[in-house]
Amino acid sequence: MPINITMPALSPTMEEGNLSKWLVKEGDTIKSGDVIAEIETDKATMEVEAVDEGTVAKILVPAGTEGVKVNTVIAVLAAEGEDAAAAASAGGAAPAAAAKEAPKAEAAPQVAAPVAAPAAAPAAAPAVSHGNRPFSSPLARRLAKEAGLDIAAISGSGPHGRIVKSDIEKAVASGTSKAAPVAVAPASVASAAAAAPAVKAMSDDAVLKLFEEGSYEVIPHDGMRKTIASRLTESHQTVPSYFVSMDCELDALMKLRAEINRATPMIKTEKGEVPAYKLSVNDFIIKAMALALRDVPMANASWTSTARIKHKHSDVGVAVAIPDGLITPIIRKAEAKTLSTISNEMKDLARRARDKKLKPDEYQGGTTAVSNLGMFGVSNFTSIINPPHASILSVGAGVEKPVVKNGEIKIATVMTVTFAFDHRVIDGALGAELAAAFQKHIQNPMGMLV
Repeated sequence: MPINITMPALSPTMEEGNLSKWLVKEGDTIKSGDVIAEIETDKATMEVEAVDEGTVAKILVPAGTEGVKVNTVIAVLAAEGEDAAAAASAGGAAPAAAAKEAPKAEAAPQVAAPVAAPAAAPAAAPAVSHGNRPFSSPLARRLAKEAGLDIAAISGSGPHGRIVKSDIEKAVASGTSKAAPVAVAPASVASAAAAAPAVKAMSDDAVLKLFEEGSYEVIPHDGMRKTIASRLTESHQTVPSYFVSMDCELDALMKLRAEINRATPMIKTEKGEVPAYKLSVNDFIIKAMALALRDVPMANASWTSTARIKHKHSDVGVAVAIPDGLITPIIRKAEAKTLSTISNEMKDLARRARDKKLKPDEYQGGTTAVSNLGMFGVSNFTSIINPPHASILSVGAGVEKPVVKNGEIKIATVMTVTFAFDHRVIDGALGAELAAAFQKHIQNPMGMLV
């Protein structure tokens, strides 16, 4: 029988992606593990491998299609010995409303009128704790469906907990994980949602009418812009944040940084001899934040509706500006890494972030984040917390200021930092304790070397 190739969930939170390129064509024979397509998510471009063997009978979603929903059928595969034409006609069709064609490069951008929702949607995978579908391979989902298993109840053994074929086979052999009944929301929750007042946003047409025709350019939202808007709106509406600011003197740090960089050993590369590392002020900030969370472990936590998640390591996300967007790659276990390791790792992550080559596990998760606008001359600012983080550090520029030391006025390089905290996780005194721990490490940088 024909095998449907569906849009894969390349991360637990992925809902849709852009099918940027097909690496196979109709009539090609493929085997498990072959790279067949490139999918662009909101943060990265990733290769998709085949999980089944056969002949590509029909490509249903062309290259360049945007907004393809996860689990949408994108191609049909004819099994060995099966007629490709018959498989193409018998295979599943892609839902008409699941994707939209990419606009032609030469066409002028337009604002589309609202489109009525389809009467019925394709069946979705069972809900799990991360998003609305289990993180699983298409083959695993098909086998689970044929065996009548509840895939959400199966533990995955693949990369990042992905459910694969062997997990389904084990579940079948053990006779567990039978399909569970669909859960229904409690009446009190449904009635509360119905009673909530509807907030209407101004329509696209209404916004455009406010401006003179021809005086603007319409730039359609890409996946990254949609995700940034969605997550930050969710954070602003659901996280009760408060802010704590503190001044940190940088003179000792700047002196130590200069000494370390002067003593950096040289290594041979294809481009000749280059320094093995070159520390930036931001590297010290990442390390100081990681050590502060180590020193104040109750602040290294995340919020869920039933419990706080207390993390064992400081996984520090660092905001990186990329063309018309933002991404936050993560330095894992930063409290245990040397400054030179953090520096080289951050340079590599930032470079691949700008090229959209990060893997999902390199930018998803983390326990806190750092956003530094000091290089733009910004003195101080506040940032929006990115759940599941319960904190974020906003870093301003280091500027020379008069300070009082031992009754005398001195000139010092001072950097203002502002912490945003989720009050559900980090109370005021705890937040102040974390800020003080960060200041201690920044102003006594030699301690970060041991």
